[in-house]
Amino acid sequence: MKKAAIVTGASRGIGRAIAATLAREGWGVCINYLERKDAAEELLEQLRAKGCTAIAYQADVAQRAQVAAMVDTVRQELGEIALLVNNAGISYQSLFQDTGDAVWERLLAVNLTGSRNTAMEVLPEMISRKSGSIVNISSMWGLRGASCEVAYAATKAGIVGLTKSLALEVAPSGIRVNCIAPGCIETDMVKVLGEETRRMLVEETPIGRLGTPEDIAALVSFLASEKASFITGQVITADGGFIV
Repeated sequence: MKKAAIVTGASRGIGRAIAATLAREGWGVCINYLERKDAAEELLEQLRAKGCTAIAYQADVAQRAQVAAMVDTVRQELGEIALLVNNAGISYQSLFQDTGDAVWERLLAVNLTGSRNTAMEVLPEMISRKSGSIVNISSMWGLRGASCEVAYAATKAGIVGLTKSLALEVAPSGIRVNCIAPGCIETDMVKVLGEETRRMLVEETPIGRLGTPEDIAALVSFLASEKASFITGQVITADGGFIV
């Protein structure tokens, strides 16, 4: 049976591109989603039509019991879990003083605790097997900071700390943990900012364009492969030079 990969938040945007890329490369992929069942099932149909192995599974990564059930299903339907991609995340823009408790707690629960929950559930199998790879998706804002996005940036900075610390802890068990910090990517998160803001972001990106979800998917593919077998605990910024 094929080795399995779980991609959280995979119904659209970066996660969708990651899931599609991995499936085409021969992974058995779990397309995790929370709300966009239609988009997840559309992707599932596309992948299966191309002969890829995949399932779609609804789970809130902030709820560990739901994550545990998802992991069990993946093991049963796709086989041993060799790769976890923690991509699920939500953003929020407001002044720090206007960020309510519920919003703060939800961002922490999804963006940071969600990554903790999924790692907790897949690690026992990986440790027992002495192999596996975890790729966490952070953000350049978690490295640089972002005005009016304090909660989001704080959670993404937390993912960096999670990555580095966990990488040190599980390296003796043959497991690699790395992190990607995307810059401005052509996703719904950017589109909602409006065309004027988009043009400004393009101008501020030295390479002269926004990134694509496929740019990030290609990097995930590399980090999950044997070509990256000596790479762990790293935070790789893919931002077109935005924060150089």
